[in-house]
Amino acid sequence: MKLAIEWFGNLCLIGGTIFWLWGTVQLLARRSVLYKLHGLSVSDTLGSLAIVFGLLVRIPAEWPLLLLAMISLAVWNTMLGYVLAYCSSTGGDA
Repeated sequence: MKLAIEWFGNLCLIGGTIFWLWGTVQLLARRSVLYKLHGLSVSDTLGSLAIVFGLLVRIPAEWPLLLLAMISLAVWNTMLGYVLAYCSSTGGDA
C-alpha cells in the first residue's frame, strides 16, 4: 500500500510539472496577451495544486502547512484572474 501511495505522489508531482511546462509553452502562441495570461494562470494554478497535493500524499505529517498552501493558491490565483479580467474590460483605467 505504501508503494502505491508513493507512486501516486510521484504521479501528482510529474503531472504538476507537465501543467507548468504546458502553460509556459502557450506563451509562444500567436494569440492575444490576455489569452496567453489566462492559459498561463490556469495551468500554473493546476500545476501548483497538483505538486502541493503530491507533496501532501508523500509527507502527510505536514498536512496543515500544505493544506494552507493549497487554499492560498486557489484563492489568490482566482483573485488575480478576476483583477486581470476587470482591468482588461475597463481598458486599464482602474
